[in-house]
Amino acid sequence: MVFNIQEELKKLPTQPGVYLMHNKSDEIIYVGKAINLRNRVRQYFRESTQKTSKIEKMVSNISYFEYIVTDSELEALILECNLIKEHNPKYNTMLKDGKTYPYIKVTVGEAFPRILFTREMKKDKAKYFGPYTSAGAVNDIIELLKKIYRIRSCNRTFSEGNHEKQSRACLNYHIGRCNAPCMDYVSKEEYRKSVEGAISFLSGDYKPVIKELEDKMYAASERMEFEEAASYRDLINSVKHVTQKQKITSEEMENRDIIACSSMEDSAVVQVFFIRDGRLIGREHFHMNIDHFESKESILSQFVKQYYGGTPFIPKELVIQTEIEDMELVQSWLSSILGQKVRIIVPKRGEKHKLVELAAKNASMVLEKDSEKIKREEARTIGAMKRISDMLGLPYVTRVEAFDISNTSGFQSVGSMVVYENGKPKRADYRKFKIKTVKGPDDYKSMKEVLTRRFNHGLEQIADDEESGFTRFPDLIMMDGGRGQVNIALEVLEELKLSIPVCGMVKDDHHRTRGLYFNNKEIDIDVTSEEFRLITRIQDEAHRFAIEYHKSLRGKAQVQSVLDDIEGIGPARRKALMRYFKSLEDIKGAGVEELMMADGINRNVAENIYNFFH
Repeated sequence: MVFNIQEELKKLPTQPGVYLMHNKSDEIIYVGKAINLRNRVRQYFRESTQKTSKIEKMVSNISYFEYIVTDSELEALILECNLIKEHNPKYNTMLKDGKTYPYIKVTVGEAFPRILFTREMKKDKAKYFGPYTSAGAVNDIIELLKKIYRIRSCNRTFSEGNHEKQSRACLNYHIGRCNAPCMDYVSKEEYRKSVEGAISFLSGDYKPVIKELEDKMYAASERMEFEEAASYRDLINSVKHVTQKQKITSEEMENRDIIACSSMEDSAVVQVFFIRDGRLIGREHFHMNIDHFESKESILSQFVKQYYGGTPFIPKELVIQTEIEDMELVQSWLSSILGQKVRIIVPKRGEKHKLVELAAKNASMVLEKDSEKIKREEARTIGAMKRISDMLGLPYVTRVEAFDISNTSGFQSVGSMVVYENGKPKRADYRKFKIKTVKGPDDYKSMKEVLTRRFNHGLEQIADDEESGFTRFPDLIMMDGGRGQVNIALEVLEELKLSIPVCGMVKDDHHRTRGLYFNNKEIDIDVTSEEFRLITRIQDEAHRFAIEYHKSLRGKAQVQSVLDDIEGIGPARRKALMRYFKSLEDIKGAGVEELMMADGINRNVAENIYNFFH
């Protein structure tokens, strides 16, 4: 799919979110966050923007980018952290230290709970709040809660109904930071009420605390005690910073999928957010062909049945945009697959509802952005294949097979077969052939052997009622060359009594594709057309696949010939060395002790190998 970076930059939203940069191999090489996606992502591609050498190198490797819209920069930051942990992008070096974001932990499982700072959530009896973006603000809040609710901070163990009374209370009691449960100065019930007040504050009911702090700030200001007033102001800012609402991460340690869709005429996009152990670890969108203006209920119903009927993982909870058809039946079906109860819920308010809205917003943006991409992709694949079919006077060609030969002065001649279906490569059906009957550099005879073996093998498998890539015959054979290669293919097909159209991909004197040879005549093609680009891709792919196979055989032959000259090395030990060291250079550079790590290599043989290369 052609991704025009300059065109896609124009479509970026001005909302906060996370952007993901991909290289040509589809790997995520960078994840970043932005309060304004359009402004931030554009900076990477502006020549006037000064960049570090690392960023310049990263930009040079970007093949395409994608993004996820969020409701706030805070959510974008947390999502960025989660995605970096999940994908470990090459250019996010500043986060390679494994830094995590802080949580506030309330140890409600203890007789006298504590409020702690932590950077990881565990499946224990504690209650977690966060994550938060500022460790300093979290520490301020913990100190504030201790001061207001007099929560203990010591590590003493209080067993249920029994603990050793201390000889005296610690300093925190004397400065008003603890009610000293160790001295039995507070009952368990009273202490629990204080803890519940702190939990209520952390759950979002912080207005009473802010009101109390503001009153104290204004009172200190009126007394002209400005340092004290400033300290209250800083505490208020810390409270507001920490208590920002977040939807991206849930404090519940649950696995759930958030599902929403957006539709337009005969196309729909379903967006799924994957939440694992309370963290949003990623998302995926799925295109669906639908009837004109099909209802969301129907779209989501079909998606849930098709997707979760084939996925290896089903979460305990599906949070969906709207009720689906046969919801209870689908719920029972999924529960039977998972082996435990699966809930399908449609939230009307709260955190889950906001997450569904966020998924729907992203689905809508993907649908709008990808509708143009889909049209372009169809033009360069199905559309191009249709125009090639028309050009050759054939019915629509679904499957194309292309062949090529590679050798070096006749050494280790090999053949390649690549397959394209609907204008796209079908790599599972690629095949490679080591030439067995031809000596020397004779491409025509080598090609005849490859084609004969390919179609004979297919006919044998069809006769034996087998199924493989060989049993599916092509609608069109494309040969890397002109009249000579086409005639070789036609000769093989005639001998096997097969009727398959054959055309040649003709090159000019500069080894560039210039047209097709079909039915004894050459057909010129517009070099700017999508059909020409498709033909070139097929030809290049056949050539690449043959050369790669040839290189691998040359490398193996070189290793074999060198290692076979060493005393004590036979086929078994040669294979063991190559399994362990991967390359001849690694074997050359290894010491005796390291050589002995390979299976079957004793000290005498290892010394023979080492002495041979040194």
